[in-house]
Parts: sequence; structure tokens; C-alpha cells
Amino acid sequence: MESINHHTHHHHEHYHPRKYKKLGFLDILNPLRRLVDGIQVKHNRFAHIICQVIPCCCPFERNINLFGRSFHIPALCKLNPLYDEFVGLRFRALSYLADECGEDVTKYIC
Repeated sequence: MESINHHTHHHHEHYHPRKYKKLGFLDILNPLRRLVDGIQVKHNRFAHIICQVIPCCCPFERNINLFGRSFHIPALCKLNPLYDEFVGLRFRALSYLADECGEDVTKYIC
């Protein structure tokens, strides 16, 4: 399969790594963010595990029909303070599988 680019995987089209903000107080999650950002994907088995564990889209987003009315429940994954880091890790795993291993990763893309 050809390498993944931002046109075929729309969930990461505008992904930019989080810039660690200095808001005048210490962000206690910065060490954890740096840890997740620093995870390197160098083995295909590990990359597959990452792609299986981290969903490609928020599992909570959905439309519900109730009493003849339709309600949209928005994606709640953005409430996770490490959301951007996990999306980046999943993208690195997909890229490794496609670019380095030449594997078809379409089964991991929503």
C-alpha cells in the first residue's frame, strides 16, 4: 500500500503537535505528554497493538433518535487531556506499518 498521507486519513489532516503552553503555572501533564510524544514505533507487532487499542474516531460520538427527534452526541475524546498525543502516537504507528513495513492499514482507518 502507498504511504498514508493527509488526504486519505482525514482524522489527522490538520494535526499539529501540541505546543506546551506556559500559562504562568506548571502544567502537571507536560511530563506525561512528552513521554507519549517520545514513544517510538519500531516494531510492527507494537504498531498493530497501538492501532487496535487507540480508536481512529471517538467511540462516543453518535446520533440518537428519541421520540421522533434526532440528537447528536458530540465526540467527547477531546476532553481527554492527552488526546492529541494519543492521536499522534496512533498516526506514527499507522505510518510505520504503511511506510516501513509496506502493510495495508485500511482496516485501521474509519
